Amino acid sequence: MRTSLLSRFGLPAVLAFLVALLLSATPAQAGTPVLSVSVDRATATPGSDVTLTLTLTNPHDTDAQFVYESIQPTYGTTLNTGLKYAFSACGGNVTGCDTGATSGLVHHSVPVAAGATTTVTLTYSIGTDSVCGNGARIDFYTYLYYEYANGTANDSGIFSVPGNEVVCA
Repeated sequence: MRTSLLSRFGLPAVLAFLVALLLSATPAQAGTPVLSVSVDRATATPGSDVTLTLTLTNPHDTDAQFVYESIQPTYGTTLNTGLKYAFSACGGNVTGCDTGATSGLVHHSVPVAAGATTTVTLTYSIGTDSVCGNGARIDFYTYLYYEYANGTANDSGIFSVPGNEVVCA
């Protein structure tokens, strides 16, 4: 029995089209960034303070019940052993914060309602004896983990954190 060209290729083509459509579907709030990060100054001098502002937007349609975030120096920052700085303060919507070292840990206040934002700040102080000038940069990245949908779902990611150039006074 001979099959027609349409029946031989038609069903697989329709199935491939449906799979492509499903894979290209995006969530309703896909354009909403989960985390936005800013720094209060692009350059700083030894002895000054720099504040990072981390704003989390809950893109899901249920509350986020748990939010954990860590701030770590980049590899390039750790290679420059002459850079001296330490986290000195934490503020905003936090229930817990660990500062005083070259990295920080933050527990955002929860719940974070669907579509709502929460903001925390972390301040670090640049040591008066820190190297400065000619490529002396302090840069970070952040690891964010949060749970939503009554704890049955979670999301995480690594985000770049703008740093600053340490310039000589």
